[in-house]
Amino acid sequence: MRALLDTHAFLWWILDDPLLSTRARNFITDSENEIYFSVASAWEIAIKAQRGRLILPDPPNQFIVSQVHDNNFQILPIQIDHTLRLYDLPLYHFDPFDRLMLAQCQLESLSFITADAQISRYEVPIIW
Repeated sequence: MRALLDTHAFLWWILDDPLLSTRARNFITDSENEIYFSVASAWEIAIKAQRGRLILPDPPNQFIVSQVHDNNFQILPIQIDHTLRLYDLPLYHFDPFDRLMLAQCQLESLSFITADAQISRYEVPIIW
């Protein structure tokens, strides 16, 4: 299976946070699965780190690149069709990063690894 990590799921995985569900943790560790990291998450992490809302052990450009590489995650770039898909998404959720990742999941046929209950209102398989 293929799935996209929500930003918080990526951070909880990296930090071995107990908030990451057992199901999500097992899915990520299963070598049969392909785990994707969205450029939207990198963007979100960089903004939060710059504003002091997220403390990382290294600058985001080092931290994210090394963690994506070390965990064998696939980078999912943002394509124009991902951004245009936002127009078709109902306004259940207003976070721009989550909405972009939802669009990516829908267009790339990915499940979404997220604890965000609002995401379940959209047509995307959730792993949590």
